[in-house]
Amino acid sequence: MARHLKTARSSEQRAEDDAKVRQTVEQILDDVGKRGDAAIAELSAKFDNYSPDSFRLDSNAIDAAMGQVGKQDLADIRFAQEQVRNFAEHQKAALSDIEVETLPGVILGHKNIPVNSVGCYVPGGKYPMVASAHMSVVTAKVAGVKRIIASAPPNDGAPHPAIVAAMHIGGADEIYCLGGIQAVGAMALGTESIASVDMLVGPGNAYVAEAKRQLYGRVGIDLFAGPTETLVIADETVDAEMCATDLLGQAEHGPTSPAVLITNSEKLATDTLAEVDRILGILPTADVARLAWRDYGEIILCDSYDEMLEQAEHVASEHVQVMTDRDDWFLQHMTSYGALFLGPRTNVAYGDKVIGTNHTLPTKKAGRYTGGLWVGKFIKTHTYQKVMTDAASVQVGEVCSRLCMLEGFIGHGEQCNLRVRRYGGRNIEYGAPALPVDNKAS
Repeated sequence: MARHLKTARSSEQRAEDDAKVRQTVEQILDDVGKRGDAAIAELSAKFDNYSPDSFRLDSNAIDAAMGQVGKQDLADIRFAQEQVRNFAEHQKAALSDIEVETLPGVILGHKNIPVNSVGCYVPGGKYPMVASAHMSVVTAKVAGVKRIIASAPPNDGAPHPAIVAAMHIGGADEIYCLGGIQAVGAMALGTESIASVDMLVGPGNAYVAEAKRQLYGRVGIDLFAGPTETLVIADETVDAEMCATDLLGQAEHGPTSPAVLITNSEKLATDTLAEVDRILGILPTADVARLAWRDYGEIILCDSYDEMLEQAEHVASEHVQVMTDRDDWFLQHMTSYGALFLGPRTNVAYGDKVIGTNHTLPTKKAGRYTGGLWVGKFIKTHTYQKVMTDAASVQVGEVCSRLCMLEGFIGHGEQCNLRVRRYGGRNIEYGAPALPVDNKAS
């Protein structure tokens, strides 16, 4: 039976935190919806101490930002974006339009059509997340989105040069220096100076995530995202230093970021506890990681690999680092996660920054029913139908007429009857099925 050597805050405590965030977000979105530019200007001054003449960066501002980024940094941004672009192009190639003749004269098909406009949010509060621009802007560009706008909060009172560079190189059509609830609210609802978009994507803090949740329906979103989560599944084939490093490497995202170790080795579990304490003593971001580990860290000791799998499926973490003697077995059997990182040679940071897969992933157990952001999220699959012959219209119409009558939809049925009369030469009274049906048992 699985045992918790370390537990996290209860679900009840987490729910209380969420309730406070919901109320704040609702009030701010209402303000943005009513007052537009005036509201976002006040909110930017209040939360970011930033009050520009325009939140949109013109070409001169973009060039100035690009000029502040070193050559090596620009080269690294381009390399990372090329990896993301390459994988997204392969994913897009796997999506194809189809058209099939399902019955003689009946043609069904679907077309894959990009979303027309997307707003990409790039976090930039405690950490300016340059990589998020790659994941959203570049992937939307590959999908064929016509209008891509991108927004990030100011950093030290000005646009962050590397974020602006990543947005620009990635292909953003409009770049804004605006953060938080006011940014996603402005992109979704529109203001006097910012035209609204059809879809919002990108990670953010709890307030940004809640804003996207509340805006869903008025616009599409990539997914409901919470704090970064990491799960390490390990056995005695790896050591405590690697486990602790991979746990704390994601815990530094924020004080509410869950970090969980599942193992069948009691020695590895206890050694990892000690190693976490050692690393927290030297980690420059320990002020954040320590809180995350204290309140949201867990160690689960299991008796078998099957039990490790069962616990991992229950956790359904955003990032799952698997380091065992049977990594491919977990790949074959796991069904609920955001992304897998298999073997000690890879790690979550690779996926976060450069390897090419997308780092916007499902959290809060959403991996049970959705994957993360990918090129397909920006593409809508629309069906179409056409009936090519009189005989086919009559064949389908007769059955459809009877099914409509079964449900009591007389008007629906008459749509079918009209075709049967016109293309089949039948004399059908209004409101009667296209053909009489013998309901007696055969």
